[in-house]
Amino acid sequence: MCYDVYTSIQPHGGFMSTTMTIRLDDDLKKQLDRLAAVTQRSKSFLAAEAIREFIELNEWQVQEIQQALKEADAGEFASQSEVKQTFAKWGVDAG
Repeated sequence: MCYDVYTSIQPHGGFMSTTMTIRLDDDLKKQLDRLAAVTQRSKSFLAAEAIREFIELNEWQVQEIQQALKEADAGEFASQSEVKQTFAKWGVDAG
């Protein structure tokens, strides 16, 4: 099923927003309906918050991966001794 998610432009310094249509399976839609009811929040608000949190997390992960790849390309690796020390700190045998 396809459901519309509506947002609006908030006056007086609020955020600009747009309307977007997303597809949700029936079970997820029911969960969203229940959560909206018990939190007294709109489904649009909850959907926008979920998307915002998902994007923030994934942007952070992608940036960290890109930085790690740059470090690896530059040959910046932990030494075997550093790896063993880190694993030993956590009680793991690094071999």
